[in-house]
Order: sequence, then C-alpha cells, then structure tokens
Amino acid sequence: MESNMLQHPRRNAKRKRAPVTRTRSASERPATSGTRTRSTLVLGLGNILLRDEGIGVRVVQAMERMALPPDVEILDGGTAGVDLLDVLADRRKVVVIDAIDGELAPGTVLRLTPDELAPRNEPGVSLHDLGLLETLALAGQLNAAPREVVIIGVRPHSVECGLDLTAEARRLVPQVIDLVMVELK
Repeated sequence: MESNMLQHPRRNAKRKRAPVTRTRSASERPATSGTRTRSTLVLGLGNILLRDEGIGVRVVQAMERMALPPDVEILDGGTAGVDLLDVLADRRKVVVIDAIDGELAPGTVLRLTPDELAPRNEPGVSLHDLGLLETLALAGQLNAAPREVVIIGVRPHSVECGLDLTAEARRLVPQVIDLVMVELK
C-alpha cells in the first residue's frame, strides 16, 4: 500500500483576530484576500484512515482545546498537498506534525527541517502527486515561502486500516504537543 508519509532520508539505513477555538480542515478554510491574519501555523497532516499515519491530525485536534498565543492558527491539513499553498504562504513560522517514513524505530519523534527531508536525486512528480516538500518549494518559487518551517515527525507503529491511533502513538501525543509548544515560544 502506498503511503503519503513524509520520507526521511535514509541515514545509515495587521488585523488581530481572536484565538482559534477549533481546528479547521483544509477544505473548510475560507479563501484569503492576500493578507495573513496569523503569523504562525500549526499544521497537522496525515490520513486518519490509516491509524498512526493520522497522528498529525490527531495532535492538532487535541491542541484545539488549549490556550494558544493569539498569532497561532491550528489547521487539520489532512492529506492535502498543493491545496495548502495558500495556507502556507507568507507565514513567519509553520510547524508541521506528520508521520515520517524511514529506517527509524516505531515511536521515534524527530524535529526536522524541510532540507533534512528533501529527497536526493529523485525524479520530479506530477501536479497530482504534490506533497508538503513540493508545496513548500512551489511557495518558494512564488516568493511566498514561510520564513521558517519545522517538522515534528513521528515514525508510526501501524499504518493499517483503522480510525484510531495505536496505544503507543496515543502515548506520544502529549510529547509531540510539548515539542510544538516549544516551537511556539
């Protein structure tokens, strides 16, 4: 089964709005007029139909009940790719939470940058297969890239069909939230 997980490089193997009160999915977000209302975005990515592959979405769902700084927006990005271009554009900081693939032990949590995830010597992709890294690159080509992007990656225990995180992944959610909160300071 093909996965949408971020690929980890193989290493040795002006207006102020009220704080967000609920997580919006990428399909619910309104069209913007070109001005950004919040400078920081916490973006949860993943497919909630594949258990731990949905950890990014589950983390932002848990964070929606938290008090966050007023310049922070939380978004459930689901499995959206290029559709996130407008949401990522011109942000001061974007913190992405997603499942990562690679030769890592299940349950490993990493803080990464897009450069650390960039594929080496890989062929291009079609517009139907744009992921986070390609969308960030496109934002850069449009001179609209976020100034800073941090990825909190979690190696899943299971990506089999199922709506719930595994018990092991559920236990990681508070740790991932703590890492996100450090990035928001």
